[in-house]
Amino acid sequence: MSAVKNGRMHLESIRDERCIMLEGRKVSDVASHPAFRQSAQTVAGLFDYQAANPELMTFDIGNGRRANRAWQLPRSYAELVERRKALTAWSEQHVGFMGRSPDHVASCISAMAMRADVFEAHGKGRGQAVLDYYHHARDNDLYLAYVIIDPQADRSKATGEQADPFVTAAICDEDAEGITIKGAKMLGTSAVFANEVLVASLRPVRDGDDKYAFTAMVPIGAKGLKLMSRRSYEQGAVSKFDYPLSSAYDENDSILYFDEVKVPWDRVFVHRNPAMSFAQFHTAPAHVYQNYQAQIRLAVKLRSLTGLARRVCETIGTLEFPQVKEQLGVLAAQAGMIDGMVHAMEAKGRMEGGEGPLNQGEFFIPDRATLYSANVLAQRLYPQVIESIRDLAGGGMIMLPSSETDFGNPEIAALIGKTQHSPVTDAKGRVKTFKLAWDSVGSEFASRHTQYEMFYSGPKIFTAGHQYRTYDWNEATRLVDDLLDTYDLPAASAAGKAA
Repeated sequence: MSAVKNGRMHLESIRDERCIMLEGRKVSDVASHPAFRQSAQTVAGLFDYQAANPELMTFDIGNGRRANRAWQLPRSYAELVERRKALTAWSEQHVGFMGRSPDHVASCISAMAMRADVFEAHGKGRGQAVLDYYHHARDNDLYLAYVIIDPQADRSKATGEQADPFVTAAICDEDAEGITIKGAKMLGTSAVFANEVLVASLRPVRDGDDKYAFTAMVPIGAKGLKLMSRRSYEQGAVSKFDYPLSSAYDENDSILYFDEVKVPWDRVFVHRNPAMSFAQFHTAPAHVYQNYQAQIRLAVKLRSLTGLARRVCETIGTLEFPQVKEQLGVLAAQAGMIDGMVHAMEAKGRMEGGEGPLNQGEFFIPDRATLYSANVLAQRLYPQVIESIRDLAGGGMIMLPSSETDFGNPEIAALIGKTQHSPVTDAKGRVKTFKLAWDSVGSEFASRHTQYEMFYSGPKIFTAGHQYRTYDWNEATRLVDDLLDTYDLPAASAAGKAA
């Protein structure tokens, strides 16, 4: 592509044969449907922002072309920082409330390309498929989603032991042209707005369950692919004034069902290989890179929520209360901790590379242990942040007019003026602030975000397991052993014990 992708170009690119199921009907054009159109405009706005800020948001890929920095493969600490600045700027456009914005899965694919040699070692031609797809997606600035979790079904049984062997997406057929996929995957966040979806398994696949151990790229408009959307919060938002977040940032979540979807071999990265299904995320730095993007986004979101908490306190005149300052100080510390850990994982990063003919050299990777520390803490921290804002706001988020239309009735507007007082703003400003607070912490949209952030990086046992696996236990126990070596029983006590 010669021109940097803009919003109009993206909206045109998702007008295809996609099949989205919502409220008993099929939806094809998300750009115009009332359940999706405002959030689609938010996505378009991200691409417009990059087109308007090419130096910040894009990098030179040669021959006069530029691509979004999400696709950049940093070869130094400085390049990683430049990339982070772009991702931060994009997150600020949606205040961190779009968890699967275009830079998330782009980060995953980019990290896979860094270690194409790993894919090639596990299957001839698979590494080249990864590299070719990376260049295709980068050069066309594709918006990618992913589905990498199995449907819950009967969690007491392994994937291959379910009553229906195709409740989870699996290879049901293959030939010289490619593989055929049948079954479901979740959680297709933002898939309705994406160009293509990465289908893989983040959880380890058992030996013997090879048909589930595959990774493939599938266009959202592919024949046989059906997206079953959850309820649209955007569609239920009566106005921007009443639901400032729900109305614009509902990225949506979908269960994806693959009804015998054919995937050509050049879009297959892993083929019937449980070991490689795991290695693609953890030997290749895909898991690190995608979660690094997630922590950048979360840092922006927490900064926004902390600012909202202060604004709420200013609005109701409690800012000078000692106990309020204490709570705001804790919120600021929590937001600062995640922001600081993003910088720390960069500062502690290192160069990593591969081997073999597809080795692309060395790339600068954020520190794994610091990243996993952030993941573990973030899952537990987010509900605490939400509870703090609820505590600071009190009943103010409930004592609100029913909708913006109340201001259009002179009698009701007069009552709003009599009941919505504030030391720093008028009645409309007070209502506006508390409507935002409610949509941030109390609405259906907000409740989804609390649940989402609690499991963003996976079940807590897995995120803690990654921290356990990557932490420098040798150094930690060395300090203990060195201390133990500095003392012993006194000589007399030792002699008495011997006697």
